[in-house]
Amino acid sequence: MTQRIMQGTAALCLLIGGLFPASAMAHGNVTLDEDICVRRLGGNLVHFSAYQPQYEPKAQYCTEIPGVGDTFLVVDLVDQSLRNLPLGVRIVKGQAEGGQEEEAQTVAYWKPVSHPDGVVRGEAKLEKGFYRLIITAEGLSPSYYLLRVQQVDYSNIGRKAVGPLMVLLVLALVGYELSKSGRMRRWWASRRTAP
Repeated sequence: MTQRIMQGTAALCLLIGGLFPASAMAHGNVTLDEDICVRRLGGNLVHFSAYQPQYEPKAQYCTEIPGVGDTFLVVDLVDQSLRNLPLGVRIVKGQAEGGQEEEAQTVAYWKPVSHPDGVVRGEAKLEKGFYRLIITAEGLSPSYYLLRVQQVDYSNIGRKAVGPLMVLLVLALVGYELSKSGRMRRWWASRRTAP
C-alpha cells in the first residue's frame, strides 16, 4: 500500500511539474537574456527598474508596480555604445500605441540627452492603471515596457496557489488510498458498531 501511495504521489508531482514548470524548480539567478526587465534598444540591452520607497524602501519592481504615487524610474544602459547617444524616455498612460493619443496621455517625459554614467533616472506620479514606458535613442528603433500599477496579477496568484493545491491533492490521494485498505475499513466498521 505504501508503495502505491508513493507512486501516486510521484505521478502527481510529475503532472503538476509538467503543467507548472516554474513551480517545479527554484528561480535561481537568471542571465540577462532571461531577465524580464531587460529589453533590446536597437541591438543593445537596457534594464528597467522602478522603486517606491514610501511603501517598501528596498524593493525593486519591473513591470508590476504594487502601489500608486511617486515612483522612481531607472533605466540602466547595459551596453557602452548607448551611453554616448541621446536617449529619451516617455511614460504614456494606457496600452495603445499612437501618435496624437500618445501626446495627450503622456505622464512624464525626459528629453533625449546622453548618459555617460549609463543610468537614466526620473520620477513620475503613477495612478492605478496601465502604462507604457517608451525608450528612444537617436537612430535606433524604440523599446518599451508595459507597466501595471496596482493591478491584480492573476498569474502571480496562481503561482502562489500551486503549493497549497499540491498539498491538498497529495492529502486527498493518501486519504483515498487509505480508505481502500482493509485495515482502515475494519477500523471504520468497528467505530460504527461501537456503543
